[in-house]
Amino acid sequence: MMMSARHFLSLMDCTPQELANLIRRGIELKDLRNGGALFEPLKNRVLGMIFEKASTRTRLSFEAGMIQLGGQAIFLSPRDSQLNRGEPVSDTAIVMSRMLDAVMIRTFSHSTLRIFAENSRIPIINGLSDDLHPCQLLADMQTFHEQRGSIRGKTVAWIGDGNNMCNTYIEAAHQFDFQLRIACPEGFDPQPEFIAIAPDRVQIVRDPREAVAGAHLVSTDVWTSMGQETEEEDRLARFKPYQVTGELLDLSADDVLFMHCLPAHRGEEISLDLLDDPRSVVWDQAENRLHAQKALLEFLIEPAYHHA
Repeated sequence: MMMSARHFLSLMDCTPQELANLIRRGIELKDLRNGGALFEPLKNRVLGMIFEKASTRTRLSFEAGMIQLGGQAIFLSPRDSQLNRGEPVSDTAIVMSRMLDAVMIRTFSHSTLRIFAENSRIPIINGLSDDLHPCQLLADMQTFHEQRGSIRGKTVAWIGDGNNMCNTYIEAAHQFDFQLRIACPEGFDPQPEFIAIAPDRVQIVRDPREAVAGAHLVSTDVWTSMGQETEEEDRLARFKPYQVTGELLDLSADDVLFMHCLPAHRGEEISLDLLDDPRSVVWDQAENRLHAQKALLEFLIEPAYHHA
């Protein structure tokens, strides 16, 4: 009989209260690190990390996070495992879950994550899929909370592609209780099944100025995601009116924050100087991947061996 592990494939895998606790804990762990405290609750615990897509922040934050919590992380690219040579995902999941304490997966198809979770006795974490990027949203919500307090009842604008980040913002609107305005070109809307999660909190518009009017948080992402390179020229033309600039932010709330999950293509989805704008918090946001995910790792892995 398989133990039922807690997974984090989506923000919907936690209750709003659990998510609020994770944000609070992320801030506490950040304070501990900044104070130079040694805190190693995951000593001798091992995180497996499977990367089918390239990564900078996800790899650094999970690997550094495990080491700082007293554990270790093992990096597997497709070249380094049998997954690339046709071993079924389910078989890999069974074996990995007998040797490790958790697995983080950055993949294309969200179904890979689901199959892994169904065959795993240890927590599976979504480090990004074509559908969702929940760890990024933990960092975004922590960053907003640190700077402005609760996001509840606030207005958030998403500008650009209705991609995995946009889908995750929809889940966040539901779980953290804010209003979300999405400005994207026709044909690039988020998937209907995600809009159905929070229809009362999500509005889709075509004009970015309408989306940012009075917004407390404005967020965007690259116009061409990994795996879409062949569409790049068409996308550049379609998305041109959706560039986020200082002038666009001027239409939002006086205390607006600007976020971008990075990497950023300056001169495309953002104006050349936007990351230097005082309203931009992208570097804090990137750092908070580390702290928010440490809170997540502690939450998912610790109980498993306290109560095993």
